Amino acid sequence: MNQDVNKKSVVLGVGAEKGLGAALCRRFAKEGHHVFVAGRTASKLELVCKTIRSDGGEATPVVCDGTVEADVIALFKTAEDTGSGPIDLAVFNVGNNMPGLINEMEADYFEQAWRVVCFSGFLFGREAARSLLPEGGTVLFTGASASLRGKANFGAFNSAKSGLRTFAQALAKEHAAAGLHVGHVIIDGGIAGEKAFNRNPKLLDHQDQLISLDGLTDAYWYLYQQEKQAWTFELDIRTSLESW
Repeated sequence: MNQDVNKKSVVLGVGAEKGLGAALCRRFAKEGHHVFVAGRTASKLELVCKTIRSDGGEATPVVCDGTVEADVIALFKTAEDTGSGPIDLAVFNVGNNMPGLINEMEADYFEQAWRVVCFSGFLFGREAARSLLPEGGTVLFTGASASLRGKANFGAFNSAKSGLRTFAQALAKEHAAAGLHVGHVIIDGGIAGEKAFNRNPKLLDHQDQLISLDGLTDAYWYLYQQEKQAWTFELDIRTSLESW
């Protein structure tokens, strides 16, 4: 455990203990950050925090629905008021894949996809900027292959993810000179986590086809550590077996 760092991280979109959000929380805590573990299910958040604390880290669970403005504002207020040191890293990891044919899709389904992925990303990005500036820091958004291209049967999800990506670009360009590093991580493929294995247990024997959680957390931490003279906005990550 790195005890020299006196900073805070906020991660929104933490669910399964063997998922990306939880893995990011554990990595940031291992690096010495006090991590604010945020998501919709209190029991899952507390489980992640318990693991972090057992390893000697600092973690605070915060129940937060990313689509509710008051919740997101409260999340950052809690992070500001709890513990010592500044919020220096914020990660938006919200978003479930929402498939569906466009000609069969109800309007509220499309709108919900946008609210969960894009609107909540706006709320998170706005509050992160308000909390981190004027000191600066890093804000990272989790994207997908859907961020870059439309795909049949995923019109709602594609639209939401691409909207999130361009929002992140705008946020980066507005505040880079003030010291806010905004990044976007495109995850091009399935993740070797609980969701994938529960959905298809056979993948446990083919984990080389899935993106590793350790590799992903390395990538997010790499973006956080970049110096101002060499910032990266976007990384795209896939396995060596992924067709792209």
